[in-house]
Amino acid sequence: VLNHRERKASLTGGKLVTTESSLSPITSHRDLIVWQKSMDLVDLIYDLTDRFPNREYRALIPQISRSVVSVPANIAEGQARVTARDFANFLVISRSSLMETETLLTVAVRRKYVKQSEATSAFVLITEISKMLTALRVRILGARRRT
Repeated sequence: VLNHRERKASLTGGKLVTTESSLSPITSHRDLIVWQKSMDLVDLIYDLTDRFPNREYRALIPQISRSVVSVPANIAEGQARVTARDFANFLVISRSSLMETETLLTVAVRRKYVKQSEATSAFVLITEISKMLTALRVRILGARRRT
């Protein structure tokens, strides 16, 4: 886990680096703040699904679990790819899974499986992750165009 200064990342010269004074390159998906926040979302969603009724153990729970786990998994897979374009494509897939998760969480709130107030932190985190995925994709593709 990175501290606050280490978590601020920017794309410089085609390499993603932290704003820490050492400017060490990000060498793993674990270094990406968006991946870390996505893992936090996984924990939040799993905690919320514990409140779902038993009848959803074969329907909504497996679907929302798969979609939320796909968010950090696709970030990780994309970061491991060789080209910026491949990474950017996996970020699109990750964002799609994020929107699926948001929709399924909305279903759970509408069905009153969880209260809106209980889901608020997850919705806020979803919005934050969505913006981060979009910004990272733009920066990755922008860096590729400059090289």
